[in-house]
Amino acid sequence: MAKISPVSIKYMIYANFRAEGPVEKPDVIGAIFGQTEGLLGADMEMRELQKEGKIGRIEVDLESVDGKSIGEIQVPSALDKSETTIIAATLETIDRIGPTEASVEIEKIEDVRGSKRDYIIDRARKLLEGVDGGSMNEMAKTLKDESRAAKIQEYGDEKLPAGDLSGDEIIVVEGRADVVNLLKNRVNNVIGMQGVKMPKEITRLGESKELTLFVDGDRGGKLIVKNVTSNAKISYIAVAPDGKEVEELTGKEILQALRKKIPAKEYLNKVDNEGYRRRYSERHSEPTGPDVPEKEVDAEKAKQTIKEKFESISGSRKALLLDYDLNVVREVSQMEVSGSLRRSRKSIAAVVIDGVAPAAVIKACDEKGVKFLGATNFTSVPDTNVKLISL
Repeated sequence: MAKISPVSIKYMIYANFRAEGPVEKPDVIGAIFGQTEGLLGADMEMRELQKEGKIGRIEVDLESVDGKSIGEIQVPSALDKSETTIIAATLETIDRIGPTEASVEIEKIEDVRGSKRDYIIDRARKLLEGVDGGSMNEMAKTLKDESRAAKIQEYGDEKLPAGDLSGDEIIVVEGRADVVNLLKNRVNNVIGMQGVKMPKEITRLGESKELTLFVDGDRGGKLIVKNVTSNAKISYIAVAPDGKEVEELTGKEILQALRKKIPAKEYLNKVDNEGYRRRYSERHSEPTGPDVPEKEVDAEKAKQTIKEKFESISGSRKALLLDYDLNVVREVSQMEVSGSLRRSRKSIAAVVIDGVAPAAVIKACDEKGVKFLGATNFTSVPDTNVKLISL
């Protein structure tokens, strides 16, 4: 089995778990490999990723409290950012450990390279101070620029990585590595969301600041736009060049992308229109298509109802199917959502999931004409016309 080198680790996934009975560390490891098998396809199989050295040794720390087991799981990853978040979201689908029911929740995803960079810059600065001689060459100048630009503060109770937020305009990016890259290229008014869940601090900032959401140029970036704009007031959207992540852009590419930012409403309309054209083509090339009623559902009412319904199933790992009057048609397990949607004879307007909504569920919602999908998180998917609501 290939071993992941500590040098190649990019991210560390931290997850908390709770089992309803006594379990051992091998039970936890077995649940991780066994219950995620087949969910993401052969290329993202946990066992294969570990054999290839893309996933490192999984560490488990647990203890028993009142006959139940609680603990922490650490998963080192050498995958890229999008793939790492998908692996993290997959862990939350685990519902049994050993013989007992259990639940897993992602605490955070840490970019371990950030701390290494901070150490390198800090140590290099101290070494520079001890070098004799009064002349400054280009290398020293670059080092000072890097040191000054890479200073990151922690913002709010959620300790989000951020630069200078004193102005009226703020750029919102996905993670710490994105923040570091923008600061390095002298874009200081930036804050990162840092993790797989929507931070409340971003929502609060949107009430008083003009926010520009700057996302990667891939499918994951489009999904983040839908998620964030559903939960915070975003004024503009900026997108990295196709296939590139914000953390790897040059200074010139960053400025070009920010200059091309467009109003959030215009961006969302463009994405919705692209999704409509794709589905129109599909429907007219097939003998049958989804039966979507013309009845409209008020978006604000639907969003409020979905959040209320979520409270009724929170912690149960269940899902609810709602009709166009926003009444519960059926309660199913997370694993049954796609099949239940396709078998349903009644039109479904909304789906509420206590957990992660995978690509298969979002695709099934799209095929059935579902208007709203509420979940605690979403995996990366192609363009969809379903309104995604983060719970």
